[in-house]
Amino acid sequence: MVPFPMLGQELTGVVVLSLLAFAPGVVAAVLWSPFLLSARLRSLVRALPPRRFPLVAYLGVMVGGSAPYVVGFVVTLSRTADASGAVIANAILNVTVPLSVGYVVGIPMLAGLVLPRIGLDWDATGYRPGTWALLVIASAWYAALFAVPLFLVALIVALPT
Repeated sequence: MVPFPMLGQELTGVVVLSLLAFAPGVVAAVLWSPFLLSARLRSLVRALPPRRFPLVAYLGVMVGGSAPYVVGFVVTLSRTADASGAVIANAILNVTVPLSVGYVVGIPMLAGLVLPRIGLDWDATGYRPGTWALLVIASAWYAALFAVPLFLVALIVALPT
């Protein structure tokens, strides 16, 4: 006899929810990692707290950065559960496109303007155009890691049944 019969189901729910929340960020961390070949981006990661543990900072940024996409997708699905495929597809795109544009514009601004002003000066080259180009390309790639799969989901959902 099991004293807590619901514990197994609750534990399973917590594990599944954790995978849904953290797995996209971990996958993005792996797929974005070639950008760490750039000394500038490595110095950016090293400048982020906790400075003694850059891997923790890197994973924190990658998983944290995935949260708006994951939450937006889940909220969109929950609000359009009874809708038609085209409505769901449009709702997914209405979340994905602004988020992606915000990432491509906002992340370089955060890294190149805000962080140095709050004392996290990470670019030894002085934030030249090459740094800005690298930040925009890296941000666009990160956004594409989420936007492309969500676009494909929207496309499949919109197909007639």
